[in-house]
Amino acid sequence: MRVIEEIPHPRFKIQIFSYNAKYIVKIELGQFEQSYKIGELDVMGLEDVKNMISHDFLSNCLKRFVDMRSDWESSFRNKNIQQN
Repeated sequence: MRVIEEIPHPRFKIQIFSYNAKYIVKIELGQFEQSYKIGELDVMGLEDVKNMISHDFLSNCLKRFVDMRSDWESSFRNKNIQQN
């Protein structure tokens, strides 16, 4: 898997990889990450993939990150309760 593009963003680390005839878009925020795979034949190249990373898409990613953090914190609390 190799990085073919890094997209600057003030909040997220956004990378696009090429692997096994797929583009993989990886978005990181802190300790959490989301990845999206799309077949190379399903788009018209890297520019198509970059155009899919819109403001609305990233806003929804942020909501998912908030949910992920909430789920993780809840799981962590439950772990501590079960040990006591």
